[in-house]
Amino acid sequence: MKKYMVIAATALALAGCSKVSLENYEKIKIGMDKTEVEAILGSADSCEEKTLHTNCIWGNKDKNIEITLVSDKVSLYSKTGLGAK
Repeated sequence: MKKYMVIAATALALAGCSKVSLENYEKIKIGMDKTEVEAILGSADSCEEKTLHTNCIWGNKDKNIEITLVSDKVSLYSKTGLGAK
């Protein structure tokens, strides 16, 4: 039983360490490479490739960072649920 409590506590601690934050959002800049973004936010939760661009989302519908990449460089980005800034 104690083993399961340790596993559950570890999982909760890791879930609380989301990289989807206002602080990390403010580090994103137009022209950054996708690898630079991934160094800040980790791997995207989902990406959808279009004809000339790719839309990637980090987070969920309530709290996320959405980035549009053209030739693997940030061209647009926005946030939802991260604060007023």
